[in-house]
Amino acid sequence: MRHVTLSSATVSVAPASSGRLLWGMKKGLSIPLAAFALFLMFSPPPALAGSINAVLNGKSYHINSSYDWNENNTGFGIEYEFEQKSAWKKIVMANGFRDSADGMSYMAGAGLHRRLFETDKLGRFYIYAGLSAFVMTREDVNDGNPFPGVLPSISVGNSKVGFNLTYMPRKAVEKITNSQVVDPTIDGILFLQFKVSLDQLLP
Repeated sequence: MRHVTLSSATVSVAPASSGRLLWGMKKGLSIPLAAFALFLMFSPPPALAGSINAVLNGKSYHINSSYDWNENNTGFGIEYEFEQKSAWKKIVMANGFRDSADGMSYMAGAGLHRRLFETDKLGRFYIYAGLSAFVMTREDVNDGNPFPGVLPSISVGNSKVGFNLTYMPRKAVEKITNSQVVDPTIDGILFLQFKVSLDQLLP
């Protein structure tokens, strides 16, 4: 029996070393993710008044778990932050990464984060927190078909680099996957992503 758990947060394309490229994704998410990534990379500047980040997945920590889960969740993604006009920041994202069961997972979604702290110093250092809603696929969940989720996350960084930290409590794992968690010792999952701004590389 395969363990059922979920390490996820904001969205990406699987690395070539994983044995599956973007076009190897499950039907239902492959076309939207590909179109989203191409739009962000090749849209003209007027269409992108915000900022674009490359996302590097990732590390996870299965809180208090006595099981040997995969916590090297390597993968890639893209994140677009809309032009900010208030204390709230809107984000859309797409990601692909190796999940806790060492299979490939793919996600696409959006987030709404509230500014907690921001300064012009340290390269415009900021701290934001909010919720991310997404649609995701996993080989061992829902027969590989997409399923939805909403999770809390925090984003820390500056105008060039940063990281996203997402928390999934045990109850969320059970509800999102619509199944009973096999690991009785787990208290939740923390998922870490690193991000690098692409704004200076784009025309």
